Amino acid sequence: MKINITHLTSVHARYDTRIFVKECSSLVKNENYQVSLIVADGNGDEVKNEVHIFDVGAKTGGRISRMTNTVKKVFEKAVELDSDIYHMHDPELIPVGLKLKKIGKKVIFDAHEDTPKQLRNAPYLNTFFRTTLSGAYGIFERFTLAKFDYIITATPYIREKFLSINKNSIDINNFPILEELGNNTPWNEKKDEICYVGGIAKIRGIKELIRAMESVKNVRLNLAGKFIEKDVENEVKKYAGWSKVNEFGFVGRKEIADILSRSKAGIVTLHPIINYQDALPVKMFEYMAAGIPVIASNIPLWQEIIEGTNCGICVDPMKPSQIADAINFIMTHQDVAQKMGANGKKAVFKKYNWGIEEAKFLRVYEEIIR
Repeated sequence: MKINITHLTSVHARYDTRIFVKECSSLVKNENYQVSLIVADGNGDEVKNEVHIFDVGAKTGGRISRMTNTVKKVFEKAVELDSDIYHMHDPELIPVGLKLKKIGKKVIFDAHEDTPKQLRNAPYLNTFFRTTLSGAYGIFERFTLAKFDYIITATPYIREKFLSINKNSIDINNFPILEELGNNTPWNEKKDEICYVGGIAKIRGIKELIRAMESVKNVRLNLAGKFIEKDVENEVKKYAGWSKVNEFGFVGRKEIADILSRSKAGIVTLHPIINYQDALPVKMFEYMAAGIPVIASNIPLWQEIIEGTNCGICVDPMKPSQIADAINFIMTHQDVAQKMGANGKKAVFKKYNWGIEEAKFLRVYEEIIR
């Protein structure tokens, strides 16, 4: 008899890399598991990669509507599926988890972020509400998540915090799938291009990056992702450096692999805000997996990884001149750049890959089932 497992999200896209591409797709490898995913995007039900996707309808209204109406629909669908294990991915679904626990279900919470820390720095709240909401959520988190069967976190830092709440806490890092983005494109066949892949925003360094492009010679930027702020998009498209941008917009995983294969460096110059100090950006490891040097913010944790493996250059992300210098160095020191790329790829194969994380992830389910 198969064990029914359902992942739930009221926020993320149905093909989210962590939820669908990695976690759900890893679970279906076990023939004893029946895996479902509940989403809220209005694109209907489907079966993809053996994962049964159930859609409760597109989110309507603002944040409050999503946290009430959408969450209610997710809960109703979860009960209807009557699964053995439920794995939720959004803080607003914690009350759903509590209700499922009351009816005897096994429940996992996946902490993608440190939510209290995020709330303390939320730009859409004033200082008083940031502090108050962060503190209140922290208390709520400690009270509720102690009752869950397991807490999975996206980084070791978040795991350490949750261990004081629930001893069944483990980090499952968002490291790349080896066979997905790795490429064997010879260095001399790559173009004089660099790339940035992911969501595009002010705090992710887009202004400084486009400014830096003004000071590089004969190099183009492959920009793959969606602008989060329309005003920032309008502003940077007026910069002189924008003339050196190949804009791809939002692209799929295959297109990302193609972009990485043609580029000679990957950019991850996010602003040094508190939310990023303990983060492990997926794109950094994806660049490494593709065998290209990384140009990253000089955040201590990132610097330790990049300089420790000699796979790139760390810069002050607030200074376009340093970003430009790093790009120019890569382009004028091809032998060094190629060696950096090889070092990063080697580190991913040895340590920073989904295969290692997948084994940890599957052991969590085995433990819960036992």
